[in-house]
Amino acid sequence: MGRPVIGLSCYHEPASWGSGMKSAAVIQWAYVEKLQQAGAAVVVLPPDTDGPEAIGRLDGLVLAGGADVDPSLYGQTPSEHTETPRVDRDISELALYRSARQLDKPVLGICRGLQLMAVAHNGTLHQHLPDLLDTNAHREATGAFTEHAVRIDLASRLGQIAKVAEAIANSSHHQGVDSPGTLTPVAWALDGVIEACEDRSANFAIGVQWHPELLDNANISTALFAAFVRSAMN
Repeated sequence: MGRPVIGLSCYHEPASWGSGMKSAAVIQWAYVEKLQQAGAAVVVLPPDTDGPEAIGRLDGLVLAGGADVDPSLYGQTPSEHTETPRVDRDISELALYRSARQLDKPVLGICRGLQLMAVAHNGTLHQHLPDLLDTNAHREATGAFTEHAVRIDLASRLGQIAKVAEAIANSSHHQGVDSPGTLTPVAWALDGVIEACEDRSANFAIGVQWHPELLDNANISTALFAAFVRSAMN
């Protein structure tokens, strides 16, 4: 059997291209690198609001990080801190995720990906964690990463992968999961913020709030990607 083919969602953002800034489909190479190291072939999926047909031809889906999810999707109005919605990404990735779940394709959600999963499962988000926590502990500055401890439920699928009850994760987010809907929370920051959820009815559907593609941690980075790719081989 050849390598499993993983679909990786990407950003639709302005990027430096040729002689200037252009509208582009882009993704940080770290995502691709970690998946390739785990044994996957990677197909980048730009936003496509016409439908999620690509999922039927893929072995798994990674929902990448990025901009805030549109609050209207979980019944709220934007706060003053919420970014301008990327409507095309929201529509496309929700459709991709729902199709992947319908076909029971493995899914790994990263940062925004976890939040999108929660919204797809009728959950809600905290739009600005500093309003809740009175601290910027999860993102001290835009684009910066903060390392912190996470508690992991050892009985969960994530716990079985990580094999540790506590590990160091890296965060760069000002939003977080409030209600997980029908997802099950399986990891938490020490301040109580939900750091990972899973759909226990799925073969593999795990979302993490941290960025394992940028983290050198055998328990919650390498092991997570390896387990995800293995599940896509079945």
